[in-house]
Amino acid sequence: MIGKQKILIVDDDENIAELISLYLTKECFDTKIVYNGEDALLAFDSYQPNLILLDLMLPGIDGYQVCREIRARSSTPIIMLSAKGEVFDKVLGLELGADDYIMKPFDSKEMVARVRAVLRRYQPAKSTEPSGKDRTKCVEYDGLVINLTNYSVFCDGQHVEMPPKELELLYCLAASPNQVFTREQLLDRIWGYEYVGDTRTVDVHIKRLREKIKDHPHWSLSTVWGIGYKFETK
Repeated sequence: MIGKQKILIVDDDENIAELISLYLTKECFDTKIVYNGEDALLAFDSYQPNLILLDLMLPGIDGYQVCREIRARSSTPIIMLSAKGEVFDKVLGLELGADDYIMKPFDSKEMVARVRAVLRRYQPAKSTEPSGKDRTKCVEYDGLVINLTNYSVFCDGQHVEMPPKELELLYCLAASPNQVFTREQLLDRIWGYEYVGDTRTVDVHIKRLREKIKDHPHWSLSTVWGIGYKFETK
């Protein structure tokens, strides 16, 4: 029997945390609630969640620092929660490694849908004998292998840890070499479920990809000024 997927809920508002837990429990998730950043880091190690719902404004260690510390050692998906609507908050959260961002107050169905969407990206269905269609979900270049079937990236023979959306963005670009994509096109393809962010989201993810995947003599992640990005082969 497959165990329930575990969601760690980190929110100092007890009523909101309990409400989120109720929604997710009804959808057959296992949940654990903590109310501050210190307990979140402890619970991450002991509970080993499949996904974290992380409020930004926490007592003690805030959500940004919690995200930074978890991302330094794990690619476990993180969805940030906040009542603050400034673009700066969204961009900073994404820069630190969050996979998605939900504004309070939120619709329960949307919250559950986003949790499921991120989990699907992070834990795709495994198959010992992938079909011909699945085999095509892998692109290879000199020193680079991006596999969307099992969500893995290898660069110069080394496994590169990255959250689902970073990998999807890299795959999208690399699967169509030398094709220029606008930021709006990439937002629609990667964050297609009525994402409420702006095009800076794409810039943030490209920046993080460039930190992990350095340019190669035969390929690079290139900026097309005033338009967008492309995976350029040489």
